[in-house]
Amino acid sequence: MRLFHFSDDPEIGAFEPRPVRTPAVRPQGQDWLNGPLVWAIDEAHAPMYFFPRECPRILLWPRPGSTRADIDRFWAGSTARVLAFIEAAWAERHAGEALWRYELPRAGFEPVDESIGHFVSRRAVRWTRVEPFSGLPARLVDAGVELRILPDLLSLRGARETSVHFSGIRLRNAQGWTGAP
Repeated sequence: MRLFHFSDDPEIGAFEPRPVRTPAVRPQGQDWLNGPLVWAIDEAHAPMYFFPRECPRILLWPRPGSTRADIDRFWAGSTARVLAFIEAAWAERHAGEALWRYELPRAGFEPVDESIGHFVSRRAVRWTRVEPFSGLPARLVDAGVELRILPDLLSLRGARETSVHFSGIRLRNAQGWTGAP
């Protein structure tokens, strides 16, 4: 299994554990996930990070228990394995942004939630490979992700309560978004 970290900084020598900027409400016993950690994503879920760092986005994908009604509601005939939504205000930046993809060693990482590909290390991690990563919209297509651009993300607030998987990233930066997703 390959692990990655995506950044707009091309000069990271080592990843040092640091707390999250905005602590999340975690299930009992998982508060440590807000503490100093190095975060990584597995290859299957890496498209969640094919975006400028601060770009608010929502990604949806079917789960084994997803209902036909929910799949039809969101996919409406699309053959994409994942749907990604961003705001129109971010579309130009997304199209022109270049990131750096850091490959990280698997040793020292522990799974947080393998269903969404997150892994953490409690120690500093040196990358094994770094490469420029541009053409983000095309990278999404190559990964089976359909990008949909909306005026805002507010119309998707209720998607969390459906049977499909909902990942909201950087929603604090979304227009008019307040509180939890």
